[in-house]
Amino acid sequence: MWAPFLEDPKRAAIVTDFDGTLAPIVDDPSESRPLPGAVDVLHRLSHRYARVGVVSGRPAGFIVEHLRAAVNGSEEPGRREESGPCEESGECKGVVVSGLYGLEKAQVSRMQGGEVTPHPDAEGWRQVVDEVVATAEENAPGGVVVEDKGLSVTIHYRGAQEHEGWVKEWAEERARATGLSAHPARMSYELRLPIESDKGSALTELVSGLSIACFAGDDSGDLPAFEALDRLARDEGMMVLKVAVRSDESPPELLERADVEVDGPEGMVKLFAGLL
Repeated sequence: MWAPFLEDPKRAAIVTDFDGTLAPIVDDPSESRPLPGAVDVLHRLSHRYARVGVVSGRPAGFIVEHLRAAVNGSEEPGRREESGPCEESGECKGVVVSGLYGLEKAQVSRMQGGEVTPHPDAEGWRQVVDEVVATAEENAPGGVVVEDKGLSVTIHYRGAQEHEGWVKEWAEERARATGLSAHPARMSYELRLPIESDKGSALTELVSGLSIACFAGDDSGDLPAFEALDRLARDEGMMVLKVAVRSDESPPELLERADVEVDGPEGMVKLFAGLL
């Protein structure tokens, strides 16, 4: 199944989610960290394949920070960049980051990068999101975590599952009052900007011009990326693979639609290492 990627990396894209895919799920989202070895393998892949990317609901700055921090913390002094087919073809771009479901973009390599570019229609919503964050922090029951993402906010009830009903009702009421859109996620609800952008559109943009692509994800928010791959395969003849990172919380639909399943972030890092 992976032979086309290994045989023609100059035409291939490797794209992945972050939380639950490269990083274990944790109760406090601010404590999320990529699994040891995950960042290194991404940067090494970026020197072999035409495009390597992370498409996440996290802010792009958060992803960039951890892609750089992990490398800087583990890289041996004097270590040189590896080269590969993408570098020889002039297409190597480091790791491309698409945060907040495509509303923020950045690019990062071992040596440089990280400036975040927001969607042109997003900045006008920042004050609205700030006010929602402040209201959530004031009213959330104990154990409910408010994650301020700058241009969106996620209300987590993983550590207080008895408040699931409150979180759902509160998120839907705030969506009606502000014009934001409420989206259920993994033991959380997220309020996003009403701008047409999701992991599917972000992935489509990222793999444009290539003929082979995969995406790895673990949650229902990754289904639009799977749908985008199916659409690219049908309409453009792209060769695609959909990878589900399996856990006890995996949505059945994600597993049903996947071409490949791996066990947790550990399985994902091992699979990526095999593509080098």
